[in-house]
Formats: sequence, C-alpha cells, structure tokens
Amino acid sequence: MSTVESSALVKESLAARMREAIVEGRLRPGQRVIESEWARQFGVAQASVREAINLLILDGFLVKSAGRSARVPQYTQEDIAQIYEVRGALEGLAAQLAAARRADLTPIELALNRMETALAKSEVDVKDLLENDLAFHLALAEASGNPLLSDMLGRLLRPLFTFVLLRMIETRVNTESWLRDLPRHREMIYLMRESEPALAGRFVQHCVSRFMTSAQAVWLPDAIPKRRKKS
Repeated sequence: MSTVESSALVKESLAARMREAIVEGRLRPGQRVIESEWARQFGVAQASVREAINLLILDGFLVKSAGRSARVPQYTQEDIAQIYEVRGALEGLAAQLAAARRADLTPIELALNRMETALAKSEVDVKDLLENDLAFHLALAEASGNPLLSDMLGRLLRPLFTFVLLRMIETRVNTESWLRDLPRHREMIYLMRESEPALAGRFVQHCVSRFMTSAQAVWLPDAIPKRRKKS
C-alpha cells in the first residue's frame, strides 16, 4: 500500500469514529473539537485529525469559522428562522431554474421514493430518513444547473440536517411531520415539470417555510437556546 493510500485510510477511519461520536451524543451540539486532544486519544498525528475534520465539515457533521476550532453544529431559534428565510429564497430560485431548463428530475424523485420507503417501515430509521431528505434538496439544487447556487445550498443544508438529526436522536421524537410533508415534496416535482418556472419557484419557497414549522416539531420547547440579548 502506498503512503498516499495509507494516509487516506487513516483520515477516513478517524472521520468515521468521530462521526460515530457525534451521532451517539458523545460529541454534543456546539461542542468544540480540539485537534490535539483527538490526536492523543487516537494516537495519530494532529495533521491526520485535521484532515478527518475537513471530511466531516464537507459532510456537514462539523462546522468551522475562520480562526476557530471546528464544532458540532448548534443553532438558536433565531439562527433557524434566518436559515430558513435564506433557504427558501435559494431553493425557490433553484426550482425556477430547474423548471426553465427542463432539468432531469429523476434524482429528486429517487430521493423522495427512498424517503417514502423509510417512512413506511414500522420502525423508522431516522438517519436514513434524514439522509434521503437531504439528498432530495441537494438534488433540487443540482437540477438548477447553477454550480454556485448548488454549492451555497450544500453549505447551508448539510450542517442544518446534521443538527436536525442530532436533535431527533436526542429527543426521540416521532416522524409524523415528515409524513404530512411528503405530498408537498411530490407536488414540488410536479410543478417543476409541468408548470411555469416562476410558479414552481414560488411554490417551493412556500413549501420551505412550511418545512420550518414541521422541523420545529422535532425540538422540545426549550431544546433550542434563544440568543441572549446584548446588554
């Protein structure tokens, strides 16, 4: 095995173990990931931990601001409201562009089919459900044909869906809100394929605002901290 292949395996293994720690709650929302501590714990070079962290950032399991340590995604109620405002505008634009260019919507339909399959099980695998819900919206972004828009939505959605997953695991909430929203997902596809682009865009933007209400159902009343006012 070459040095390059060995290095890739190390960082992927580290990323998998850190991802497991996040999903199992050993790393909690908002908690910082200190490279030196994980390097000591795993007995590896700090550079390897940094590379693993970068993989997790790409997948949305960690976020990082300039000059700060990576951390597990954590949002306030105000953050969530602002994210959904931006998300609605961007996904609405993506739908309008996809409809205008008559994009192939098959990847979006396949993700929705997998969501329906996940919800039909007697015991819903929350991780599977959220992965396919994210895949639906990333495929919508991709269908726009605009790489910049797709990249912006990916950066916005991956940490958000990770946070939702962690909250659902922690609160053990049911998935009824997803069942109620499935028809809207199906209609989004229909309108992108059959209606005027502007109408498809407005409908998707409206749906995203409804999805925020559904998403809030996964949090207990005091689960998301409110942003403290500055004195």
